[in-house]
Amino acid sequence: MALIDGEHYAPVVRDALADMPYDWVGAILVGGTEKLREGADYGVPLVDGFGDAELVVDLSDEPVLGPEERFRWASRALAAGLPYLGADFRFDPLELEQFSLPSISVIGTGKRVGKTAVTAHLAGLLARDRDVVVVAMGRGGPPEPEVVEVPPSVEELLALSRAGRHAASDHLEVAALTGVPTIGCRRAGGGLAGAVFRSNVSEGARIAAARAPDIVVFDGSGAAVPPVETDRRVLVVGSGTPPDGYLNTYRQLISDVVIAVGVDFPGAIPAELRLRAMAPLEGRVAVFTAGSTDVAHLDADVVHVSASLADRPALRRELDATDADTYLVELKAAAIDVVAEHAAANGKRVVLAANDVVADGLDEVLLALVPERARV
Repeated sequence: MALIDGEHYAPVVRDALADMPYDWVGAILVGGTEKLREGADYGVPLVDGFGDAELVVDLSDEPVLGPEERFRWASRALAAGLPYLGADFRFDPLELEQFSLPSISVIGTGKRVGKTAVTAHLAGLLARDRDVVVVAMGRGGPPEPEVVEVPPSVEELLALSRAGRHAASDHLEVAALTGVPTIGCRRAGGGLAGAVFRSNVSEGARIAAARAPDIVVFDGSGAAVPPVETDRRVLVVGSGTPPDGYLNTYRQLISDVVIAVGVDFPGAIPAELRLRAMAPLEGRVAVFTAGSTDVAHLDADVVHVSASLADRPALRRELDATDADTYLVELKAAAIDVVAEHAAANGKRVVLAANDVVADGLDEVLLALVPERARV
């Protein structure tokens, strides 16, 4: 299927199509009128959709299709399972491994959009009356998939960090905050459509399947998509990345539900994150997060709020200047190797913080995604 425009003279397009090594199903006229004449002959039928095409070839150009419009067309092609080819680029649909058990994946449009909070919320919701396993991949995940059966303590997380591990990896966060068995995996690299260069998620999926749970939740990483074909998919958009930017339209098209955390996005379920301490807060409290947060609802004497978990030098300066008895910290970035280490060295108490997802009707929508064979 060719994408053509009226800024090209019809004979130019017709000759180009004839010279290319494809059997054309047709062409879609995407706009432009400058060189468009009545009855123009392109040598192939003009159609409205992709039909039974196996490849989409973009022969258009600016000003008809600029970068944003091209990414939208690429998203539509990829969502239809078709490669999208241009003069100097090519995008291919995600290659996803088949998975036999009931499953839901949670993906995001980027980092710090609230995806892990949604994964934790979904896992906890399903675990009320089902056997649930989470498979989480991250850029700091273990070299071999590891099963975390019980929530790790701060002391156990410190031991991992001191052994050279990333002790705030997503799978550890999910396990610590939900108590749901979680399999930690790693990934390296991320493409515009969400593919990864390397990961051990396939091995993690096999470990999950061997446990034969009622349902498996796969947690994405940043904008990367778990390389597993799941029954349903939830997309989380946030303020950090444009919901329609680049190939995020593709992520929308392959998702069953879109949740917008802290932003307005048409058609999405609006949600907010609410910080919650996993244990009672005592004395003067300093709060450490990876992004801005509201602490007015906390039942605590909050003396400092930091959003510097991802900036270790700034975080160390704040810790040295803060007089607090308890550190309330999100399990992200430098939570363990900096904040928990500082607490251990200075006799401070550490309490992990969860981010509750607050959204009207969200639980009903998520439960409706559960495949029939996993419903109770």
